[in-house]
Amino acid sequence: MLCVVESGRIVAIASFRVPEGGAADTVKLFQFHVEPERWRSGVGTVLHAACVEQWRADGRRSAVLDVHVDNERAQGFYVRQGWVAEPDDGGHHVGMRLVVAGE
Repeated sequence: MLCVVESGRIVAIASFRVPEGGAADTVKLFQFHVEPERWRSGVGTVLHAACVEQWRADGRRSAVLDVHVDNERAQGFYVRQGWVAEPDDGGHHVGMRLVVAGE
């Protein structure tokens, strides 16, 4: 878990781990939250970069996440960070993948 603290207050948080039954070189981003009043301020980009740095240090080669199909704002953020949507299964979430190693 990583977080951004401003003036003693958590304003953004990310939690991740290797998913059960998943490949040891892949990490799953379970939560990525930035307080709405901090959207578009750069806090999310800084937190995301810290996550990628940690994943590389941990030897991860890729990262995955699920985002609600209607959450276009979040999907746009992830795409700007280099994530790619996986084939749509018609469910309520869009799976996305990021290549971590070799960048």
